Amino acid sequence: MTARSRFHNPVDVHFGAGALANLPALVGSRRAVLVTMPEARALGMSGQIEALLGQRLAGVIDQVSPNPDVRELAPMYGDFWRRYAQCEVIVALGGGSALDTAKLLMVAGDDDKFATLIDALDAGGTFRPTRTKRLITVPTTAGTGSEVTPWATLWDRHVKRKKYSLHLPQTWPEAAIVDPCLTRSLPRAVTLQSGLDALSHALEAIWNVNANPISDTFAVTAAREMMRVLPKLMASLDDMPLREQAALAALQAGMAFSNTKTALAHSISYDMTIRYGLPHGIACSFTLPAVMRLAIGRRADRDAVLAQVFDGDIDGAPDALTAFLNGLGVATEFSAYGVSEPESAQMITAALDGPRGRNFIGAAA
Repeated sequence: MTARSRFHNPVDVHFGAGALANLPALVGSRRAVLVTMPEARALGMSGQIEALLGQRLAGVIDQVSPNPDVRELAPMYGDFWRRYAQCEVIVALGGGSALDTAKLLMVAGDDDKFATLIDALDAGGTFRPTRTKRLITVPTTAGTGSEVTPWATLWDRHVKRKKYSLHLPQTWPEAAIVDPCLTRSLPRAVTLQSGLDALSHALEAIWNVNANPISDTFAVTAAREMMRVLPKLMASLDDMPLREQAALAALQAGMAFSNTKTALAHSISYDMTIRYGLPHGIACSFTLPAVMRLAIGRRADRDAVLAQVFDGDIDGAPDALTAFLNGLGVATEFSAYGVSEPESAQMITAALDGPRGRNFIGAAA
């Protein structure tokens, strides 16, 4: 008999081509601020939001950069709370960085100082906001899953060279609009990186101490679909049905890890991004075969779920996953990214001891 489990996700999800048209109804009579990436204007996306919201849109913040950093966020945070304190809603449009930035902006203490939030994260304590905004997420990539999770990643690449993770009950999005039409303009590299990020989310939700039968259902479907769709999409970037299938798989992966969190592959990826500048989607996916080898045999129930992704062949799964990644041009050895064997061993050991590493079924209790 299956043990009792709990699955919680409060996000109101709107999915499908043209779903962006639901935005005015979701915002309602409230005033909103758009947080997005600089290229959103040239791509016509900012204009779409402006046309949909009209006078309800109080302003646009479009200086979001990849992998938001403490240096960049501090002045943006103070300016946001000074200018838009009376606005009730943030509309976050973009990839993971735009959604992360919005989540970091949406909570504040009694002052407008970003340092207050950072000090709490740095001390490992809980930040207790006294002011919050509501969040509507509109992803433009098929991979991050951030549209249905409460987590935001923040980097300090210059001083402490570390990664922070913000997650509060208040940072769950109120609603997510997943419109595959918004992914149409994604270049090849971002399409690949996003898809592999989603695949990593799905697999990491399986070899996870927090997994349950409901998260497994999302994770297995997402992993199988992304492995089926991504090679086809890379060969035909303009194929909208494939874009829609990839967006759905990424959403399902987000639903899976919204309850489990990520695990060892993501824990390793943070060092790879900080030290070697590896894009997140590659950094969290190139180790998947190696992590799978560590996972197999740890728990029979997890092996059984992993086997569902690979047509029942659990023994051949790591090699199949290696071939899949290699076929997309992704090397699966640390040495391919300039990492020596001693350094990679140290990196894995440190990752196992990190918060995400401890979610891995092979981590020490």
